[in-house]
Amino acid sequence: MSDTENPFLTPRSRPLTTASSADNLNDGSFIPPNPHFSRDSTFGPQPSLSPTPRGSAVLGEPNTNSYYGSIAGASNNNVPLLDQDGGLDTPRSGAGKEYGGLADRSEEYGGSAGKKSLFRRPLFWAGLIAAIVVVVLAVILPVYFVVIKPNNRSASSPSGASTNNGGSSGNGAGSGNSTGTGNGGQKVLITGGDGSTITKDDGTTFVYNNSFGGFWYEDPTNPFADAAQPNSWTPPLNQTWQWGVNRVYGVNLGGLFVLEPFIVPALYQSLPGAADEWAISQALRGLPTGDNLTAAMEDHYNTFITEEDIAQIAGAGLNWIRLPVPFWAISSWDNVGNDASGNPVSEPYATGLCWKYVLRIFKWARKYGLRVELDLHTAPGSQNGYNHSGKSGQINFLAGPMGVANAQRMLDYIRVFTEFISQPEYTHVVPAFGIINEALVKNIGQDQMSAFYLHAYNMIRSITGTGEGHGPYMVIHDGFIGLNSWAGFLSGSDRIAIDTHPYFAFDGQPNPEMINLPADGDATQWGGKWPLQACKSWGGSLNDSRSAFGVTFAGEFSNAINDCGLYINGITNGHSSTADCDFFSDASQWDDNTKKGLLNFALASMDALGDWFFWTWKIGESQAGKVGAPLWSYSLGLQEGWMPKDPRTALGKCASLGAPSDPFDGNFQPWQTGGAGAGSIAASASAQLPWPPASITKANAAGSLLPTYTATASIITLSPSAVATNAATKNGDGWFNAQDNSPMVTTVAGCTYPDAWSAADLPVPTQCTGAAAKRADEPRITGTPFRRPPQDGYYPEDYDNAGRYTPQSQTTSPFEQRVSRTAGANSGVLRHSQQQYPTEIQHNPYGYDQPQVPFTTEPDELSSSSNAAINRARGISLADNGPVPGPEGVRRVSRQPNRRSSSQAPAPQQNRYSRSSFPTLPPGAAPPQPGGYGL
Repeated sequence: MSDTENPFLTPRSRPLTTASSADNLNDGSFIPPNPHFSRDSTFGPQPSLSPTPRGSAVLGEPNTNSYYGSIAGASNNNVPLLDQDGGLDTPRSGAGKEYGGLADRSEEYGGSAGKKSLFRRPLFWAGLIAAIVVVVLAVILPVYFVVIKPNNRSASSPSGASTNNGGSSGNGAGSGNSTGTGNGGQKVLITGGDGSTITKDDGTTFVYNNSFGGFWYEDPTNPFADAAQPNSWTPPLNQTWQWGVNRVYGVNLGGLFVLEPFIVPALYQSLPGAADEWAISQALRGLPTGDNLTAAMEDHYNTFITEEDIAQIAGAGLNWIRLPVPFWAISSWDNVGNDASGNPVSEPYATGLCWKYVLRIFKWARKYGLRVELDLHTAPGSQNGYNHSGKSGQINFLAGPMGVANAQRMLDYIRVFTEFISQPEYTHVVPAFGIINEALVKNIGQDQMSAFYLHAYNMIRSITGTGEGHGPYMVIHDGFIGLNSWAGFLSGSDRIAIDTHPYFAFDGQPNPEMINLPADGDATQWGGKWPLQACKSWGGSLNDSRSAFGVTFAGEFSNAINDCGLYINGITNGHSSTADCDFFSDASQWDDNTKKGLLNFALASMDALGDWFFWTWKIGESQAGKVGAPLWSYSLGLQEGWMPKDPRTALGKCASLGAPSDPFDGNFQPWQTGGAGAGSIAASASAQLPWPPASITKANAAGSLLPTYTATASIITLSPSAVATNAATKNGDGWFNAQDNSPMVTTVAGCTYPDAWSAADLPVPTQCTGAAAKRADEPRITGTPFRRPPQDGYYPEDYDNAGRYTPQSQTTSPFEQRVSRTAGANSGVLRHSQQQYPTEIQHNPYGYDQPQVPFTTEPDELSSSSNAAINRARGISLADNGPVPGPEGVRRVSRQPNRRSSSQAPAPQQNRYSRSSFPTLPPGAAPPQPGGYGL
């Protein structure tokens, strides 16, 4: 692939200080704007995170039947633990309690019996021969199971790669490499372990370091093979993850697709006054030198997290990534209502631009065996008023006059993401989906948020079906009201997990205590009060939730014992802590005891939380050239020694500090993990949570009387990534359930709405409320959808060798199968709403399957075409807009479903893409010539 064909090479960026013209494009790095240009901030103080109440108990001691058990007893921990220097010796004194039986096995990990010469022992030679056999098998077997067997399988079964790719579950390829054969017999390196060389898309290379038995796997001819394994104790992607048995050692990729000031400070510093991504986007669009939003965002997406980062995450003993994404990866609106002056407000984001980079993260995660929890981090109107919600300030999601309307939009975005990640090509890589991040329930209301969660759940499971293997886990956040507030929520549901974000940094306390002191509970360790406090504050709360709710994990936590750090509380807010923030914001000042204390705090936090994602992997440098919030950077901690080189060393840390034990036994109820009883929520429970909610905070009106949108807009389908032309597998079309074809929401024609991001304190409008605005349809499975034809207007597979029309049978199962269709990598998928008509199908040569209903002879008011009248009688509007040009990676396909009355159907709407009629070709007829009615 040439440089011009690779969309992921560093894009050419236009200097912000020069004129906006093609002549000024260059291959340099991001350049700050003109120093004379500034913009006053119009944003008020940004709220900080609210603390979550926690209980006071911890996980069980080693060698118990607790969820996390002992290190020695964990059957999947078959790689020796590393000491703090990365060696294979037994962990040093002072931490013996945390390792249970492992600490006593000194001879196994390098100790000496001291009896007689090593070479005189017969057992030595027998052991040496056995070791050679093991090494040979360790190299040959992975090559067979990871390379040969999957390729043989894919040759005989097109679906094999996406369901079971034959990856090895052992320690992987070790340090060996394996090759496959590409076009023309050329050998291509497709897998390797520790010490293997990785060649990136741009041709540069780096060495993969993984001492935990992990191996990467990437076969260009089988790009959706899920054979990789990050380490020996984590199942490969093509094997089932077992909650309660396998443990989440994860890290967030914060700041990559949702830009936060403390994570990417240099970008914010280059645009004075910008407090959030809304303001960043406006500023970059309105520079004196021209619109630089696309160039700046491309530069950031392409450089902030690279393939080396993902490889290092796997090499650090981690096994999950939590990936925050914005709703504008799908779409944003040009008009979200009028401001106080009556001017329309447009969302300024770089719509759809990040999607191809999201796909690249999926690709890299697959390559290194990492699972992904996709987290929808932003919401229309803002769910919390924080800078990482899209816009800081007001909460307009499920609050205020536009609360229901914004929730309608959010449901559409949840739906589009669900459809994409539920495709078999992605189910192993993205097995969990956080549908909204940190909604402030104390402001929104728990009943209101519960109703939204239930409505979203019903929509998701109507797409995926129920039971293990049917779509991702739906992840909800505790809303900072405590995990115990959600005990028993939606009992009988199918695979709902709950996420909590425990932070001492935002507890409102001064937290001046240092961490370079002997640890409470064990003076031979370091950390002062903080490690034991983490154990007592968090462990019991999460374990209780695992028993009372189901799958529970910490989606965020950090090493921050205070809120010190550059822009931690936003651009304009200072610190609430009385600690020495100059010290805690500058890691170059930290002595060894400080680093030991932070390491011990990290280990205690990991042990208490059980399943966790650290926030965040990387903090970018400020314009001063240093990391201003080092307590939040996992990668910097690995480099400098205050994060563990092996996360398993956290096991037993709380017990070593004398924390009380409150273990979880690892056994979830079957329905909680998609087993027996999943999807059987009691009708009485659902009846208590109507949608929309009966009341909305700050709206002073019933939820049914608030402004709403109408479900008449085109469906937006996220495009899959392109695959190599010689690939044996397809890449999906972005939409799992082809029968999910209800329109998306849009504004009601003729209605004027208040600014959906600034309406919280406004009175409820008197127009376009209640019955005046058509609500979004309830999720339902309708008939087989229409298929979008290829550009020449017909499907070649539907004609025999003589050119006669011979339609292929259609697949209509709502959950287990998918409609086969032909579509290019960059094409959208057209889906028409079929209303409530019989679903007997007549295929026509243009790719549209039409439900058969009795013809009518009513006149066509706008067209004399008999075909238009026939199609109208069938309940079909063929005013097809086709793909609307938009950002790369996102294709919008439009439809105007025919809302016909009992007497007559309205004529199709007209626009520049419309056709008032669409001829039908009977079976046996010759296909049309290319260029006829192709879209």
